[in-house]
Amino acid sequence: MKKCLLALFVLLAPPVFAQQSVPEIPFDSVPDFPKLPPGMNLGEVAGVAVNSKGHVFVFTRSNSAQGPAYGASAAQLLEFGPKGEYLREIGKGLYAWSEAHSVRVDKDDNIWAIDKGSDMIIKFNIAGRVIMVFGRRKEAADEGAKPWEHPDPPLPAVDGLFRQPTDVTWDSEGNIYITDGYVNSRVAKYDKNGDWAMSWGTKGTAPGQFRIPHAIVADRNNNLYVGDRTNHRIQVFDTEGKLLRMFTIDVPPDPTSRAVNGNTPTGARLAEVIGAPNSICITPSPTQVLFVGESTFPGRIFKVSLDGKVLGVMGRSGRQLKQFSGAHQLACPSETEVYAAETSNWRVQKLILHPQTQTSSASR
Repeated sequence: MKKCLLALFVLLAPPVFAQQSVPEIPFDSVPDFPKLPPGMNLGEVAGVAVNSKGHVFVFTRSNSAQGPAYGASAAQLLEFGPKGEYLREIGKGLYAWSEAHSVRVDKDDNIWAIDKGSDMIIKFNIAGRVIMVFGRRKEAADEGAKPWEHPDPPLPAVDGLFRQPTDVTWDSEGNIYITDGYVNSRVAKYDKNGDWAMSWGTKGTAPGQFRIPHAIVADRNNNLYVGDRTNHRIQVFDTEGKLLRMFTIDVPPDPTSRAVNGNTPTGARLAEVIGAPNSICITPSPTQVLFVGESTFPGRIFKVSLDGKVLGVMGRSGRQLKQFSGAHQLACPSETEVYAAETSNWRVQKLILHPQTQTSSASR
């Protein structure tokens, strides 16, 4: 019995010591990427994904001139070629478009767009045709139609419906996992045919609970890594929602860096945002690592082993190339190529890593 209790304590206890020193990963940011048609600009770039052909999908909060400021249509899904050349817009004027949140590409190169504003997840095939929808947006004709409120505790979740979903991933059997999200604080599971299976999680700080599950990825062994952003941790589950472990990223930032928007956090607020998993991607098999992005401050991107060890760090908060503000989603088709979608800087950066020249240095 004592051994069982000790094992449970080790699983659930948060790390006590911060990782004070991690290697800095040398990297470059490809200038003028991607290439936009004349007269086109990106808005807040919430999502980025890459398919098997190297095509880059950008989900941006553009097109927001339509409607009032509080209810605009702020979502466009754009496709670019491997060299950043503009190819097309997918789903122009789609009924689900309200506020872009993230985009993913599955193993068959289907494109999945998660729209926080409409509470919908849309699956497109390679041709850009809608083949599956999850959730349902509020009807404009509904009496008193308005944005979701955030009561605490939240209203009970409803199977098959979402309140501000954030991300999607799949296991090796094709089962679908959706983080749901800003209001419901849970993970929803569907089978490969799109039939509802189950959900787990509620709002809170206890193990297995969430405060804004903001990102989710799966490894080759079907472990699910959920970026529990406001709880400043990544929780790892099996496909039935059993908590396996959790870890945090506690690397002090460069004390000379400053926030892009608002006051630079200090004290308890700084501790909350350091390493808070705003975005997560996972590299392909056989060797897999995570890349984890912070929010607008401290604004860094970390390379992390699957057991939670920080292997390296890139960048800092700022507006220049190789700096980040609001790394809202990451795509990592390899350990040496990472794409960062930035909400605050209104751009996508294509990063080329040079780990062979990686040097170890203490956080300043």
